[in-house]
Amino acid sequence: MTIEQRAFTRRRFLIVGSLALATGWLARPARGSPVASGNLSGLQLGVGTYKGMAPSFFKEAGIEPGPYRVKYAELAGGNLIVEALASGSLDIGSMSEIPPIFAIQSQTPIKLIAVLRGDVNNQVFLVPNGSRVSDVAELKGKRVGFVRSTTSHYFLIKALKERSLSFADIDPVGLTPQDGFSAFQSGQLDAWVIYGIHIQIALARTGARILKTAQGYLSGNYVIAARSDALDDPRKVAAIKDYLGQEQCVWDWVQSHPEQWAKKSAAITGIDAALFLDQFRAQSEPFRLGPVDDTAIASQQAVADLFHETGVLQGRLNVAPLWVKDLWP
Repeated sequence: MTIEQRAFTRRRFLIVGSLALATGWLARPARGSPVASGNLSGLQLGVGTYKGMAPSFFKEAGIEPGPYRVKYAELAGGNLIVEALASGSLDIGSMSEIPPIFAIQSQTPIKLIAVLRGDVNNQVFLVPNGSRVSDVAELKGKRVGFVRSTTSHYFLIKALKERSLSFADIDPVGLTPQDGFSAFQSGQLDAWVIYGIHIQIALARTGARILKTAQGYLSGNYVIAARSDALDDPRKVAAIKDYLGQEQCVWDWVQSHPEQWAKKSAAITGIDAALFLDQFRAQSEPFRLGPVDDTAIASQQAVADLFHETGVLQGRLNVAPLWVKDLWP
């Protein structure tokens, strides 16, 4: 879902920049270092990504290719990236906290090696133009669209629970983002829980209203998942670390070049650049890569526990074995 979002004060940007410098995000390794030396030549890194994400802006951010080859697979969701990791066709990919939870049940051989903090204002409840609904509690008995097994699914469950409601109290409709937009635009939904640029499209084209953002409901954590076997290869691990540093350089570039980012995003997707700028200005925080810590693990465990409590998962799962500390940065 992702994987995979942008307005910041100068002070916030400077803080993020300082953190990046402190952890080495902005500095590419010297060509003579173990990470960037010729011992990685001939190595191929399989990377799962989404349309318009970091790899689309490497040139604009001034990023030089590493000494290894990167083969990209552009996929539509984190669940598909998990499947590609399991098949061995990818080495790493980003996604929300949720797809790896379901991967535990299928014993998919993946590990979570880093946390990509991101925007939570890009996840919302939308209601149609003219709707009198002013609180989630008023959705009782209403038809509510969402995307199954994603952050919108979790957000819906959590917001309903806060109002002492459950899926049994609404008419939940699991839809893809594209089908959800069609249903919402045609008046078939009383509310739509959705994420990403779909929000700005719906606001602009339908006059929809944001009922609630995910601020305070979602952690903002996205994860970098790696194929377990890839982590057994020191050369592959070195390439992964170098590549993640490149992606962080892109996110830092976006923060200081939002107009350029929006213009190219428009060219890639066919969506008006003004909508991407609206998305940038509405963001709660920028993307920034960080290490695995106990807080990130606890956040994902809370998601798994709520899914179990509400019957989405049949048994309680322990997410801790998914995580690998001290690999990044």
